[in-house]
Amino acid sequence: MNAQKLKAIFDKEIEGGNEVQEIRIRAGSPILFSVNGNEREIGGANADKELIRELLGMFSGHSLYAYEEEIRQGFITIEGGHRVGLAGRVVMDGKNIKTMKDISCLNIRLAHEKTGCSDRLLPWLYDVSKEPYSTLFLSPPGAGKTTMLRDVIRQISDGNELAPGMPVSVVDERSELGACWRGTPQCDLGRRTDVMDGCPKVLGMTMMIRSMAPRVLAVDEIGTGEELAAMREVMKCGCHILATAHADTIEDIEKKPVLSQMAGEGMFERYVVLKKFPHPGTVTGIYDRNRCFLGKINEEGTA
Repeated sequence: MNAQKLKAIFDKEIEGGNEVQEIRIRAGSPILFSVNGNEREIGGANADKELIRELLGMFSGHSLYAYEEEIRQGFITIEGGHRVGLAGRVVMDGKNIKTMKDISCLNIRLAHEKTGCSDRLLPWLYDVSKEPYSTLFLSPPGAGKTTMLRDVIRQISDGNELAPGMPVSVVDERSELGACWRGTPQCDLGRRTDVMDGCPKVLGMTMMIRSMAPRVLAVDEIGTGEELAAMREVMKCGCHILATAHADTIEDIEKKPVLSQMAGEGMFERYVVLKKFPHPGTVTGIYDRNRCFLGKINEEGTA
C-alpha cells in the first residue's frame, strides 16, 4: 500500500459522513483507524517502513530537519493542526534525547474542532459578576477534555450571551489546544487569544503573565508541583485559570498528590468531568470548589 491509496480510503470514509479521529500505522502490522470512536482495520497488505518514510516526507515537505525540536518530543504538527506521534529508535546525547531515527510507528491524530460543544456547559462556568470561574476539566484519554477546553477558550475570548469577551493566554506545550503550524493556530481559539506554542507550561505561564496581561490563562494536562507553584503566581495576579488533567472520576483527585493539593487550596472553583460514552465530550458531572455535585449535561439538556 502506498500513500495515495491510503488517502483514497480515508477520503471515502470522510465523504461517507464518518469522522476519522486517529490513524495508527506500524511497520509490519495492519493499519488501524478510529472512526466515530470505533476502531477499524484496513484490509490487504500490512504497512511497511517505505510507506512510513513516504508519509513522513509528505508531512514534512521533505524537510524533516525543520522538525527536529518536535521530533525530540516524539511528535510533529502538520498543516491543519494534525498531530503525528512518532516511535522508533531514540538517539541520546548524554541524558537528553538528540533525535529519533528508524521511525517505525505513526499515530496520526486528526485535529477536530467542535464549535459550540460547550454551549450548554458555559452557564455553569461564570459567576454572578460575569467573571469566568477557574475550572479544571477531568477525563480519561480520548474523552474530549481538550476539545471542550478549546471551545470554552474560544467563547470566553470572543464573548457570548453571558459575558463580553476578554484577553486569554494559552500556553500550548504540546501543540494540542491551538494545533499551531509554523506558529499560527489552526484551531479557532477566539479573537482575543494569544498562544505560546511549544513552550514548557511553567515558563510559558510566567512569560504570558508578564507580557500579555491576560484575564484568563489556559493550559493542557497539568500535574506537577512546579506547575502548581506557577499557577499560584498566576492567580496572585488576579488571572483565572482553565486547565485539564487525566482522571476518570472526581474522586480520583485524591489519588493524585498534586491535584489533591490544588483541590485542598481551593484553586479551582469548578470541576467538569467528561466521559467517552455515549460519545466523547459527555459531561457527567459539574462540581463546585468543594467538589460538591452541581449537575450534569444530558442529551436532552441539563439536569
